[in-house]
Amino acid sequence: MVEVKLHDIGEGMTEGEIIHYFVKVGDTVKADEPLVEVQTDKMVAELPAPASGKVKDIIIDRGTTVSVGTTLLVLEAEGGGAAEPAIEKKREEAAPKQAEVQALQPQQTASAVQKGEKKFIIAAPSTRRIAREFRVDINEITGTGKIGRITVEDVYNFVKKRDGLQSSKEENAVSVEVPEQKAEMKQDVQKQEVREGTKPQADEEFIPFRGRRKQIAKKMTQSLFTIPHVTHFEEIDLTELLVYRKDLKEMDINVSAVAFFIKAITVALKQFPVFNAKLDEENEVIRLEKEYNIGIATDTEDGLIVPVIHHADQLSVRQIHDKLKELTKKAQEGKLAPADMKGGTFTISNVGPLGSIGATPIINHPETGLIAFHKTKKMAVVMENDEIAVRSIMNLSMAFDHRVADGATAVAFTNRFKQLIENPKLWPIELA
Repeated sequence: MVEVKLHDIGEGMTEGEIIHYFVKVGDTVKADEPLVEVQTDKMVAELPAPASGKVKDIIIDRGTTVSVGTTLLVLEAEGGGAAEPAIEKKREEAAPKQAEVQALQPQQTASAVQKGEKKFIIAAPSTRRIAREFRVDINEITGTGKIGRITVEDVYNFVKKRDGLQSSKEENAVSVEVPEQKAEMKQDVQKQEVREGTKPQADEEFIPFRGRRKQIAKKMTQSLFTIPHVTHFEEIDLTELLVYRKDLKEMDINVSAVAFFIKAITVALKQFPVFNAKLDEENEVIRLEKEYNIGIATDTEDGLIVPVIHHADQLSVRQIHDKLKELTKKAQEGKLAPADMKGGTFTISNVGPLGSIGATPIINHPETGLIAFHKTKKMAVVMENDEIAVRSIMNLSMAFDHRVADGATAVAFTNRFKQLIENPKLWPIELA
């Protein structure tokens, strides 16, 4: 017998929710065939079969959250022997946990749970946890997000309707508290009144601080407290690059400007490898990375996530464009695999489409640098011949670790990037 357990699929996960089984008891599977779909705080991942055989038993029910190391199902491997007595023991151990989860469901949904009438739903792990804390069967909620995704607001609205709470006439918000947290929140409010001399409104709303939001906070805090950040600003003239892209479009070649940015960054990183490095304080060395893996800070419905384009230096601009498009789509749909987010050596953030003109970005620890691209706008520029021309100018913010590099090196690095972007005619020579 082969026990299929929930293992750490990356990013330091400690638990996961079983959202879908691809098999049922009695099915025959092949090695590496997907068995179960698990949702963590950061991703949805499939666990493959470790060996070929037949599904002997499914121990954990769908919708249950379990810790790493828990046995989910059992395979009778090809050529395997009799069933192991330990399997029944594991099922008995898992039963109380599943009973506890079912006990959290509202009374009116008990019959549906018993009948197993659960639909396949789309919701973030944080949203699912909030639903459990409010003792809500998430299968009964109608999602209002993209493709029917259930949002935190959907859970709150369901709870208000279930408990007969009325929204304020002035605002639609209402204070919804987890039963176990009421006392703690009340104490916090009282402390706030003492500190600020103000009283919270009756319709004050609380947003749970957990899941991906909490992970982002921990990572940002670690970075700011560990790395002495310095931010360098620059203006990049995109006029010639935009003309070049227009010419490519007329040839039915559509490549994003960001793909050019990423390629130019890899060229600059090879000339200034200190920015493609990680500081190892314990061994007192700065490790220069041999791979050029560019992280793409991506805004999703559930928060910031950083998929990685691996070996970007070995890809053409068109290949980078295709990979960027693929990773962004997977991130938005919550389908990134652990491998898609590992191994980054330098990160970029393209916030220009959102309207940003500048920022002081936080480095993706333990990397050394991060570049943010801001919006491009047409400006009157005095050219070298003292003539005034309308040019397309983009602001750039580069944050770097001052323990590893100095300001002059950062300026030289961005100057190299600037040279490549402002002069597309150099590319055939520089990339040959």
